[in-house]
Amino acid sequence: MSSPDIPAILEHSKELDRLRKEQEDVLVEINKMHKRLQAAPEVVEKPGDSSLSKLKALYTHAKELSENEVTISNSLMGQLDTLLPSGPSGQQRRRIGSDQKRRKMKTDSDISRISPNARSQLEAWASLKGEQVAARVTPDESEKDEWFVVKVIHFDKETKLFEVLDEEPGDDDEGGGQRKYKLPMSSIIPFPKRNDPATAQDFPPGRQVLAVYPGTTALYKATVVNNNRKRKTDEYLLEFDDDEEDGSLPQRGVPFHKVVPLPEGHRQ
Repeated sequence: MSSPDIPAILEHSKELDRLRKEQEDVLVEINKMHKRLQAAPEVVEKPGDSSLSKLKALYTHAKELSENEVTISNSLMGQLDTLLPSGPSGQQRRRIGSDQKRRKMKTDSDISRISPNARSQLEAWASLKGEQVAARVTPDESEKDEWFVVKVIHFDKETKLFEVLDEEPGDDDEGGGQRKYKLPMSSIIPFPKRNDPATAQDFPPGRQVLAVYPGTTALYKATVVNNNRKRKTDEYLLEFDDDEEDGSLPQRGVPFHKVVPLPEGHRQ
């Protein structure tokens, strides 16, 4: 297992702090708009008034910040996993594999005591329903990690488990058909949004990433050769590990919305 990238952990921590402060600023502006509309609801009927459009823009911005926080938090959790002792990880694996009656369910009062940032993060995870994400479908103790593109069916805020669907039919020896999985948050990485390049991280040349191999729904470890994203909508030029042809690694273009940070301790 590779040693944790401490500078990357610190960088992600600073980015989380920045995102949360910006979320607080946006929330203040939203509350101001609410008070204004409550005091004078008739203002929206005046010609040229843009109160509602401004409020919508604030909510859109708040949603984007929350989604960015989820992406960074997930990467940070993967990095921090390498610093944790093996005991808790084993316990977590047993919890994931246990039946429903062994899980401790939170009551509504428990949930109400969660911090605003934690609640917003849970909401952001839940908002991934219907979206495609990168998912590690192999257990923690597997020799190799297998990551696939899956569709989120449901996120349980109490158990913090995702139910996902691998829409690509399996091999005959695997039973064929589409497969469903229940996975913890640490096994999920949201993709950058195709229509919002600002949600993507800008990976420099030489950075190792996890990317969808062209023509497949599987993700593999790759190295950024060239960052051609001048318009932030272009693709990365990558070299995939173990993709040797004629003694060299071919360079393959992959859209930015199919590239995510390489999880710490990735096994391939």
